[in-house]
Amino acid sequence: MAKNETKRLRPAQVTADNDAFASLKKIANYAPNNPAYVVANGTALQTTHTNTSDAEAQALSAYNTARDLAIKAEWAFHNYMLGVKNQVISQFGDDSNEIQSLGIKKKSEYKKPKAKPKPAAPKA
Repeated sequence: MAKNETKRLRPAQVTADNDAFASLKKIANYAPNNPAYVVANGTALQTTHTNTSDAEAQALSAYNTARDLAIKAEWAFHNYMLGVKNQVISQFGDDSNEIQSLGIKKKSEYKKPKAKPKPAAPKA
């Protein structure tokens, strides 16, 4: 039996298991001592595996679609808010309380640029 059944199998292992089961179904006189390993049980488990894999793929597809729609909506709203901020600046000015209420600094709140001092000439 497996050591850690919480980790996914490698796709190559799943393919090998499916190929081996297909070969097992062609063995005419297969009669296991343990009844848990009859072909009918394998067929049921393979069907369950296929159904759950399909359900996982469909759920992942639905998640990706919902995520794409959410990202599109976020960007549409963000671009709208950028346009709103530009409109408020053009209507009320860049030093108004209205732009401050939108989370933008007033122009008067920025520090004035200071000239950088020139480096001293090296002494020779």
